[in-house]
Amino acid sequence: MRLNRVLLSTVLVVVALVVQICVLARLQLPGAVPDLLLLVVLGLALVYGHTGGALVGFGAGLLADLAPPADHAAGRYALVLCVIGYLAGLAKPESGQLRSATGPMVVVVAAAIGATLLYAGVGILVGDDAARHVGLGELLFTAALYDLLLAPFTVPLIMGLARRGENDRMADSTGGTGTEGGGTRWITSAGSVRAGKMSRFRRTGRAARLGGLGGGLGGGQGGGLLAKATKRTGRVKDGRVKLKGVKRL
Repeated sequence: MRLNRVLLSTVLVVVALVVQICVLARLQLPGAVPDLLLLVVLGLALVYGHTGGALVGFGAGLLADLAPPADHAAGRYALVLCVIGYLAGLAKPESGQLRSATGPMVVVVAAAIGATLLYAGVGILVGDDAARHVGLGELLFTAALYDLLLAPFTVPLIMGLARRGENDRMADSTGGTGTEGGGTRWITSAGSVRAGKMSRFRRTGRAARLGGLGGGLGGGQGGGLLAKATKRTGRVKDGRVKLKGVKRL
């Protein structure tokens, strides 16, 4: 994962875990406890995709396993949130923009029910059957209800923060590319100006050399012939010298 994703995910997960332990767990609501950590994982997975969702879910679940007053085996909730984050990331829209709020709400309800079932199933495998004494049906209903009521206030905000970080990164990369392109264009244009000046200098020098050569030839040979013709004939008419055997010079 990129650095901006890691930083944002870490901050959101830590804040959600503190709020869930210090506030939501003390409300003494019947049935399940509102799972703010699950909503954070869902919001990030819908923006980052299945790979990012799985990584965020694993990290968030592991932190919840180790944070007090956890009374279950370490890695249990990490496995649950890793699977939920991966599956939620598969629901990420291709365009990156959600057309309606129905899709995320369906994902929240499915994730709440799936996380509760998966957590209870893993608990049965490791010998923890607390869900049987509480009542699995009540846990499923209250977990889905609490998360669904809390989702409109958290999931859009989390998705907005994650999407803003992605847009800032793309803008920075685009700006860097534009700067490089501008520098390349500037170098190209400067090279063209220099090449144009050098070509003009070469043409000017070549013309000067040709002019000097022509002047030397015209001034030397032509002047000598003109002087000789004037001495021989003594006639110059309209700048032309009439010589015997020579029609025009």
